[in-house]
Amino acid sequence: MKGTLFAAGLVLAAAMPSAAAQESWPVDRWNPSFDYGGEAQALAYAPLEVATRPWRICASYPHLKDSYWLSVNYGMVEQARRLNVRLRVVEAGGYPNIERQKSQVRQCAATADALIVGTVSFDGLTPLITELAKRMPVIAAVNDVNDAGITAKSGVSWVAMGKAIGDYFAKLHPKGQKPVKVAWFPGPRGAGWVDFVEQGFRPAIEKSAADIVAVKWGDTGFEAQLLLLEEVIEEYPDIDYIIGSAVTADAAVSLFRAKGLSERIGILADYFTHSTYRAIKRGKVIAAPTDSPVMQGKIALDQAVRALEGKLSVRHVGPRIEIVDQASLAGIDIANSLAPASFTPVFEVK
Repeated sequence: MKGTLFAAGLVLAAAMPSAAAQESWPVDRWNPSFDYGGEAQALAYAPLEVATRPWRICASYPHLKDSYWLSVNYGMVEQARRLNVRLRVVEAGGYPNIERQKSQVRQCAATADALIVGTVSFDGLTPLITELAKRMPVIAAVNDVNDAGITAKSGVSWVAMGKAIGDYFAKLHPKGQKPVKVAWFPGPRGAGWVDFVEQGFRPAIEKSAADIVAVKWGDTGFEAQLLLLEEVIEEYPDIDYIIGSAVTADAAVSLFRAKGLSERIGILADYFTHSTYRAIKRGKVIAAPTDSPVMQGKIALDQAVRALEGKLSVRHVGPRIEIVDQASLAGIDIANSLAPASFTPVFEVK
């Protein structure tokens, strides 16, 4: 198996000779493409050094309300500057805003050569994507999406992300031990990643001693998650753990500190952000898996340029998932996961 993966890596490097000697990113490639149930092969992805012209790229995000998508933005901006291409970014303001995202994509794509889209819905944008795909490459970034019209994808399996944190919890509290009460915050209903997190998390958590006493769905904005958390601790004052999005974890750290609950209720997140990083360092959050959003942003931008220039040799890749806790923190390449602390959203690269 190792020989097969090494050979595959050589094939990818050969397809990208100019950049291979300078930089490569450790990724998984899915075969067949766009099928997370298929085989994942380890590869060294070598990005382009420069584009043949200053292509115009449109990128649409669900929002920029947390540092996860800020890190995706940073990765795209860095790669756009590296390749000397133009980038315009729009953001829908939240997962409920599908009509806003459709409108933004139409306007942005009207003057673009390629579209990168992190969708607010798995298939809600499919008719628009298939329409736009007739005249430009469409790259799916981060959030899973219906394959129709998609040229390439930069992303990881969110089933695997859910499984990663579920498996971690099962090691903390194996099945057969004293039951612990858990509140689960999956995220917004209908978002492209939430159902997949559920598919991975549920079977994994069943191997633990968790008694899931509450499930709270909601947008991944801080205020929305804070309200849901307040509901939970009122309804279940003897709760033992909170598991949910990185924003859920951020809100829980703040709320529990104010209410003196920090030492009694454990917090785990199902993805990784700046606040999660700081909270893990301080022992306020136990663990979270990272899918390296900075790298995902870089890959998506690189795929868009490759597609425009007829150089797209790998259609579906994503970083390898790593669990971050206090024990593993020192060994994680944080630069692949988090934008610099000083970075603010960039909506245009000229």
